[in-house]
Amino acid sequence: MMITKMLLTPNNYSRPQIPLKRVTKIAVHYVGNAGSSAEGNRNYFESLKDGKHGYASSHYIVGLKGEIIQCVPENEWAYCTNEANAYSISIENCHPKDDGKFTEKTRQSLTELCADICVRYGLDPLKDIIRHYDVTGKLCPLYWVNHPQNFAAFKQEVKDFIEKVIINNEQFVLKNEKE
Repeated sequence: MMITKMLLTPNNYSRPQIPLKRVTKIAVHYVGNAGSSAEGNRNYFESLKDGKHGYASSHYIVGLKGEIIQCVPENEWAYCTNEANAYSISIENCHPKDDGKFTEKTRQSLTELCADICVRYGLDPLKDIIRHYDVTGKLCPLYWVNHPQNFAAFKQEVKDFIEKVIINNEQFVLKNEKE
């Protein structure tokens, strides 16, 4: 899994540099802009630094082809999940259609990224991976709000991935950063 660092410029609207003191959840989102790219969404967050269009960002964005861009360091708040910003790592996901269903490549990268974060922070994927919906009631990620059984299956997939890696005594180094 390759992660490309494209950190947002520090500013009050998308990268406030507020310390994230503890991580107890991973918040999964969808971009809500069908067919858009990870880099395009990252650039949208960057454009908010002028303060004219509100507050928004995420720690990571997973693209349609499974590419991952890191926008905010994990030890800082991202403006993505309202009151959960203080304790969650947020991951936005691109989707090809308005129904919000992720591509298989997006889902695979999201699985590996969530597994990596769960292992590093000692999180239980079945309890500690949440949807934006679970915090605010916003229909995000739309497909998994409309198909909660698929969200439950995704969390199990993350758990199974972690167990497979540990059982096979594989090296759990998923994060190869490219700047």
